[in-house]
Amino acid sequence: MAIDPKTALSRARACIKIEQEALAATSRGLDQGFVAVAKSVETAADAGGKIIFSGVGKSAHIAEKLVGTFNSIGLSACFLDATQALHGDFGLVGKGDLAFLLSNSGQTEEVLRLIPVLKRFGVGIVAFTSNAVSDLAKNADLKLIYRVPREACPLKLAPTASTTAALALGDALAMVLLAARGLTRNDFAKYHPGGNLGRVLLLKVKDIMRSGNRLPIAPETATTQAAILAMTKARSGSIAIVHPKSGKLTGIFTDGDFRRSALTGAGFLEKPVAAHMTRSPKVVSEEALGVDALNLFEAHKIDDLIVVDAKGKPVGLVDGQDLPKLKIV
Repeated sequence: MAIDPKTALSRARACIKIEQEALAATSRGLDQGFVAVAKSVETAADAGGKIIFSGVGKSAHIAEKLVGTFNSIGLSACFLDATQALHGDFGLVGKGDLAFLLSNSGQTEEVLRLIPVLKRFGVGIVAFTSNAVSDLAKNADLKLIYRVPREACPLKLAPTASTTAALALGDALAMVLLAARGLTRNDFAKYHPGGNLGRVLLLKVKDIMRSGNRLPIAPETATTQAAILAMTKARSGSIAIVHPKSGKLTGIFTDGDFRRSALTGAGFLEKPVAAHMTRSPKVVSEEALGVDALNLFEAHKIDDLIVVDAKGKPVGLVDGQDLPKLKIV
């Protein structure tokens, strides 16, 4: 087998173009039927029902992927093997569930055989297909239709554009539901505790803050020069300023404050750092999530964030330059 580079690239681009056509057609075809399906999922979930996905062949792979997506956004979902279902797997089905039956043609025999049994269990049925006039679509309660002008396979055998469109439509439904249910990054973290995604989402401020020798602290009475020297020693762009007796945070002195203090005239280095610091700075708790710190950085356009304990004393510093290294941004 010899692959000609020019021909290979041409065919690859043609395949992608055909799949893009299917995505565009599916997007244009979205109507109130899509909205009705989304509302049915929400109703089933709010009533404690499961979202069931079933299909055969390539449709089964799409179904299993969507099960993972729906579970990841807090919607209880499961895969029902269309063949095994008729031999005992209907035990996972319950009244009030909602079933998505995937079949590109809408005529898959194994899928069609599920319909009367699902209805007997009191399960709502969504026909997930490209054929709006198929037996599957005619016998379902709702329809989720994707449009496929043509497949990319030159033999007209391998599902290509159809599987791409089906997956994209399922993802679109999931994202609509995610937004409608008000899922937050914290909620998302609960469903993704493992792997790099879970590590990033579950990082706490205490895991990323600078502390010890890397946390410069000075009393309000310290000179501006002393504060700058402490910042330099700690290789920090800011320093926490505290009350000389209580040790509670009263301000922050940054590189920007230093430049501005230099404009006040000669002798500025001998003045108390309190004269040049920024009072009542934004702070964060060491138990807060790293993403909470990120939100503060973005909302207030700051470069450094002081971490305080329950008594208001500085215990750490989050430097904005550290966030990209931790892959939080």
